[in-house]
Amino acid sequence: MALSNEWYNTELENSELETLHRLPTVECSFYNAVRSGDMEAVIKNCSEDEFIRLEGTGVLSRNALTNIKYHFVVTAAMLTRYCIDGGLEPEQAYRLSDFYILKMDPCTTIRQVADLHHEMAKDFTGKMILQKKSSILSKPVMQCVDYIYSHIKERITIQVLADHTELSTNYLSRIFKQNLGVSVSDYIREQKIEKATHLLRYSDKSIVDIANYLAFSSQSHFIQTFESFTGLTPKKYRDKYYKSMW
Repeated sequence: MALSNEWYNTELENSELETLHRLPTVECSFYNAVRSGDMEAVIKNCSEDEFIRLEGTGVLSRNALTNIKYHFVVTAAMLTRYCIDGGLEPEQAYRLSDFYILKMDPCTTIRQVADLHHEMAKDFTGKMILQKKSSILSKPVMQCVDYIYSHIKERITIQVLADHTELSTNYLSRIFKQNLGVSVSDYIREQKIEKATHLLRYSDKSIVDIANYLAFSSQSHFIQTFESFTGLTPKKYRDKYYKSMW
C-alpha cells in the first residue's frame, strides 16, 4: 500500500514536470542497425555519443554513474535479444552480453562505460555481419566456422576440419575459399587474432600466455601474426587500448 501511494505521488510529480520518455522508435532504430549488421550506422551513433545523451531515457538511479551502468545493462539485454532474433546463436549472444556487463561493472567513470558500450555495439554488429554471410554458406563451411569458434584455443588444421566434415582437404579448401573469400588457414588466423585482441584489451594475461592459450607455435610467431593483421605488436596494442580503456 505504501509503495502504491508513493507511485501515485511520483506519477503526479512527473505529470506536472511534463517530462516525457523518448519514443521507442529512436532506440529501436539503433537495435535494428546492430541486428542488420549496419556498421556504418552503428559507428555514426557511437561517434556522436548518443548513448550518453540520456534525455527522455528515464532515470534509473540518482547517481549518474550508476544510472549509465543500468542503461548499459538494458542495452546489452536488448542487443542480445535483437541479435538472437536476427539469427545469432543464442549461447554466443548471451555469453557476449555477460562478457561486456562484467567488464562494465568495475568502470569508475561515465566515459569508460560509454567507450565500452561502443565496443559492445560494434562487436555485436560484427557478429551479425558474419551471421549474414553464414546464412548463405554451404553446410560444410558452416560446420567449419562453428568448429573454429568452439575450438579456438586448439591447433586447428585443414586436415582436422576435413576429418570433421568428412571431406577431402582439397575439396574443403576450394569450397571454403569460394564461400568466404579467404583460405582456411587465413580464416583461422583471423579468428585467433580477434580473440587475442579481446584478451589484450580485457584481461591481464601475459603475451606469452595468450600465445600459448591460442595454440600458436611460439611467442614470436604470435607476435608476427598479430602485427601482420593489426599493424601493431601485441604490446603496443595493449598499451594503446587496455590502458586508455581502464
